[in-house]
Amino acid sequence: MLKLRNNAFWSRWAPLPLRLIIGFGFMAHGWAKLSRGPAGFAKLLDRIGAPLPETTAWVSTFVELVGGLAIFVGAFVEVVCVPLIVMMLVAMFTVHLKYGFSSIHTIGLTADGPRFGPPGYEVKLLYIAGLVSLILGGAGVMSVDRLLSRRGKPSDRPSEQEQPSRAG
Repeated sequence: MLKLRNNAFWSRWAPLPLRLIIGFGFMAHGWAKLSRGPAGFAKLLDRIGAPLPETTAWVSTFVELVGGLAIFVGAFVEVVCVPLIVMMLVAMFTVHLKYGFSSIHTIGLTADGPRFGPPGYEVKLLYIAGLVSLILGGAGVMSVDRLLSRRGKPSDRPSEQEQPSRAG
């Protein structure tokens, strides 16, 4: 049986799935804004009273696309996470907080099925938690950050005691 916890070899892989899903999530949201045109998102921002809706729409689209891609490939993760956390906090406190915690806000049931209202802040907190985890733990293996940190350094192969244990 593999002992995965408290093992330096396996702990380096922990950020990878987190990085991939968070990066993909931000890229998907950024791409949706870009493909529909940031002007549409700006109208939504204007409707809820956000300041500088056009600028905010373009900046958030850019930050989500570029930041998501950087996290996905593991490039400059600790730096890129900061503006994404700020965006999540702004969205949470200006839009989602008043709708409660749950990301699924059922407001009624019709013959066509359930009707949903605006989502709460649950997903924003999950993104923030993931981003903070990446800041604290780094990008991990299979990342641009890892490649850049290894340039000019001796081999980074795990020592014998860091290898996965197969003892039961």
